[in-house]
Amino acid sequence: MNRAHGVVLAMGFFVLGTVAVIAQSGDPIAARKGLMKENDENAFVVVRMARGQMPFDPGKVDAAFAQWAETAKRFPGLFPENSKMGEETRAASMIWVNKKDFDARAAEFGRVVAGNRAKAKASLAGLRAAIPAIGNSCDNCHKDYRTSRR
Repeated sequence: MNRAHGVVLAMGFFVLGTVAVIAQSGDPIAARKGLMKENDENAFVVVRMARGQMPFDPGKVDAAFAQWAETAKRFPGLFPENSKMGEETRAASMIWVNKKDFDARAAEFGRVVAGNRAKAKASLAGLRAAIPAIGNSCDNCHKDYRTSRR
C-alpha cells in the first residue's frame, strides 16, 4: 500500500471513530427513545408469535432478547442530569430522585431477559412462558419511572 492509501485509510478510521463518539455522546433522550422503540417492535413480534399470529422463529426471538439485553445494559447511562427535560420525553422526574432504584430495576430487567432467553428461543411453549416475566419486569419500571401519554 502506498502512502496516499495509508493516509486515506487512516482518515477513514478517524471519521468512523469520530462518528461513533458523537453517536455515544449525542442526545440521550433520542437514544433512549430509540431503544424503547426497538423494545416495542421486538415485543410486538414475539407476542404475535406467542398468539399464533405469525410463525415461531427462534432467530427473531433471540434477536429480540439480544436487543432487550442491550437496552438493560445501556439504559441507566442515558439519564444524565441535563436530560430531565427536552424533546417530548416520558421519563418521570423520579428517575433522578431515586436513580439507584431505577438502575437496579434496569439490572433486574437484564437478569430476567438473560434468565428467559434460552427457553424462549427453544420453543413456542418456552416463549409463551417467558413473555409474562419480561412484561412484568418492564411494567415494574414503567409504573414508577414513566409518565403517561399526554
